[in-house]
Amino acid sequence: MARLLTGALIAAAALAAGGCASFSPDGGYGAVRRLAQERSAGPIPESAPGQSSSAAAQVGALLARPLSAQAAVTVAMLNNRDLRADYAELGVAEADLVQAGRLPNPGFTFARLKGGDGIDIERKFTLPVIALLTMPIARGLEQRRFEQAQLGAARQLLRIADATRRAYFGAVAAQQSVQYMEQVKSAAEAGAELARRMAAAGNWSALQAAREQAFLADAQASLARAQQARVAGRERLTRLLGLDAASFTLPERLPDLPAAPTEIHDAEAQALGNRLDLLMAQKELAGLAASLGLTRATGFVNLLDLSYLRNSGAHGYEIELQVPLFDWGGARVAKAETLYMQAVQRAAGAAVNARSQVREAYAGYHSAYELARHYRDEVVPLKKRISDEQMLRYNGMLISVFELLADAREQVASVNAAIEAQRDYWIADAALQAAMSGATD
Repeated sequence: MARLLTGALIAAAALAAGGCASFSPDGGYGAVRRLAQERSAGPIPESAPGQSSSAAAQVGALLARPLSAQAAVTVAMLNNRDLRADYAELGVAEADLVQAGRLPNPGFTFARLKGGDGIDIERKFTLPVIALLTMPIARGLEQRRFEQAQLGAARQLLRIADATRRAYFGAVAAQQSVQYMEQVKSAAEAGAELARRMAAAGNWSALQAAREQAFLADAQASLARAQQARVAGRERLTRLLGLDAASFTLPERLPDLPAAPTEIHDAEAQALGNRLDLLMAQKELAGLAASLGLTRATGFVNLLDLSYLRNSGAHGYEIELQVPLFDWGGARVAKAETLYMQAVQRAAGAAVNARSQVREAYAGYHSAYELARHYRDEVVPLKKRISDEQMLRYNGMLISVFELLADAREQVASVNAAIEAQRDYWIADAALQAAMSGATD
């Protein structure tokens, strides 16, 4: 018995000699930033969300000028409140890891008993042997959980970046549509006034005048819808930026299309080795496998405490052991095995979904680029050429003002469609980046 107590004390001393577990200086954000940076097209802030005193100054500097897409993403990474809350989960995981590396406290009991023969004093020192012996295994489990939490934080960082990028392009496109619809409304007002005067002079029929009035009414309704879409787009972006009010300026128009779409060879293979959700699934499998091994190892021993007792008349040792008469640990082992197989199926399903998402995002990206390029290079220039030709004919008195106004009405739908196609391309570009990194829902 003395050898058992001595061995446990030696093991405890050896663990203590390795040093107590401590918190990392950056709370694990360094690994989170590295994981996110490897999968991001833009820079990742060096400080964690809400952790740097200079973050507010950096956000203020970015908001002082019209936001670019990357500037909006940076502001969200520094200032988004939900991201700050998610990052707190990383601190919880690190606390569990540090706790798993700390030696369990021994117990001490003191008793003073008074009987007919006098006073009996009993002292008991208890050492949790099983907790000491399984401490390296428990720490390994918590280390994997902490690494999984880092992967989750990196994924959430990229998800916020993706959502911000999409909201940014939606807000800019909505603002650009409002500017165009204001021009359309002004032109419609001029056309309606002209129609009213010419109808009053007897040069236009009531049908022609009503057509211009109807176009003005449609333009006013379209402007109202565009203005509401602009408000909704700005507020969506405001929430992602973590601002209390829409205190930012957007550029007047969307960025130009690139000269050529991005080509990704072996996109599916790259995604399988790069996606954070698949890496998280692998960590979960490793953790459950280790947990299963620990469950099997301790399936029969529920509690083993080694105690040293001493009272006024005698001293010795005491071992408290739960005897497995009713619970042999089989249910816990079966549960662990079932959880592991469940995780295996989820990981396999995640891989299937990842490949499908990448194929869909890549096809959507190329389709959106071709459509936006078609509007840029074919539809809009063709409409402009028709408008120029119509103006020449009007100046040469070959067509009437009715035909000129009718041609202007036809251009409205094409221009709006071109803006939407350009917006959809940039959103598809963001969706492709998210599919490659695993930052999708």
